[in-house]
Amino acid sequence: MTTPDELEQQHTLSTATTRYDELRMREALAAMTEDGGEEPLTRAETLELLALSEVVIRKAGYGRQPMVRAARAAGASWNQIGAALGTSKQAAWEAHNRWIEEQARQHDLTGYEGLDPDEASAAHGLAGTPD
Repeated sequence: MTTPDELEQQHTLSTATTRYDELRMREALAAMTEDGGEEPLTRAETLELLALSEVVIRKAGYGRQPMVRAARAAGASWNQIGAALGTSKQAAWEAHNRWIEEQARQHDLTGYEGLDPDEASAAHGLAGTPD
């Protein structure tokens, strides 16, 4: 069986999205045509489609907090960031601060991944308060 973890290693966000779109289109066309013009997805392809949806969500999420950080560096307020994310400024700020803490923990565990203490401190400074 294909799992998101396996597919995540095989695909970039772009290639995962392309394959997901290909399977979704085939699925939609098969549902619209009763004359056998398009074969329905196999069980394996349906499971691949499901796993790909998780891969796309994961890969898109990986870039979210660095983009929040870039928006703050560009002068965006938490109100503006929250609106861009479809959430409140408080929720956006809290999610970003949890991300900073997770990055700091990652560095503590590995010694090289994530944010080192100086980078974490700078990230907290940039995050500020939820305006």
